Amino acid sequence: MTEAVENAARTGLPMLADLVSDGDVVVLSGAGLSTESGIPDYRGETGRRRRAEPMTYQAFTGSEAARRRYWARSHLGWRHIARARPNAGHRAVAELQRRGLLAGIITQNVDGLQQAAGAREVIELHGALDRVVCLSCGERSARERLDERLREANPGWTARAETINPDGDAVLRDEAVETFRIVDCERCGGALKPDVIFFGENVPPGRVGDCYALTERAGALLVLGSSLTVLSGYRFVRHAARHGVPVAIVNRGATRGDPHALVTLDAPLGATLDALVAELPA
Repeated sequence: MTEAVENAARTGLPMLADLVSDGDVVVLSGAGLSTESGIPDYRGETGRRRRAEPMTYQAFTGSEAARRRYWARSHLGWRHIARARPNAGHRAVAELQRRGLLAGIITQNVDGLQQAAGAREVIELHGALDRVVCLSCGERSARERLDERLREANPGWTARAETINPDGDAVLRDEAVETFRIVDCERCGGALKPDVIFFGENVPPGRVGDCYALTERAGALLVLGSSLTVLSGYRFVRHAARHGVPVAIVNRGATRGDPHALVTLDAPLGATLDALVAELPA
């Protein structure tokens, strides 16, 4: 065990195990759960080392140049996301579900790693990068197909990413973006967008309603790897607190939800969740 996990084991881990062992737990996961798989975050330890300027929905829909910039950067960044594999934290959540201790899983992540670890019926609050949607006709298609089409449209394009930002956003030189060719919907010719919620875009109300319903019926809400800075996830912590549902948080660093939490653990996600699973009866 690392020192951080040992400290957690002496303090909050037994309390967390007691909460989880009662079952009906709803997991709310954030980017911090995927950093150990090599995917950076916006606000955690990896996020603080970069100045990320995420694409907004308004910029993407309002400008072909913005869409070219996004798809050029994402075309390279997608390779990084596609290579990522589930880590110990993802596998621990899937194991908790396998043991019948979870009532549901809500993820703010768009990388699909929770499902790749074996979790089922995950609510993808912000969508998923492995799907693409047409802004005109609404048809959804596989990201792999778009990747093939972009490679065909850009033969000899040899740009190299200077760094990878969250959500598969690769930092490129301006000249590499300017020479990139984007492709449109094969069905109607409309503009294509990743099937994710951009900054400035609203999560579909039905999806939010499902998350609220899960939260208020939960035996406990377990937040994993989220600073809860953005209202999109924080609202479910507030909702749980209003309904008397105990909240537990495992994250590197303080979170906006800490005042509502019964248990908070500042520790590595993978090792801590491994230790949690080991505390529980098989």
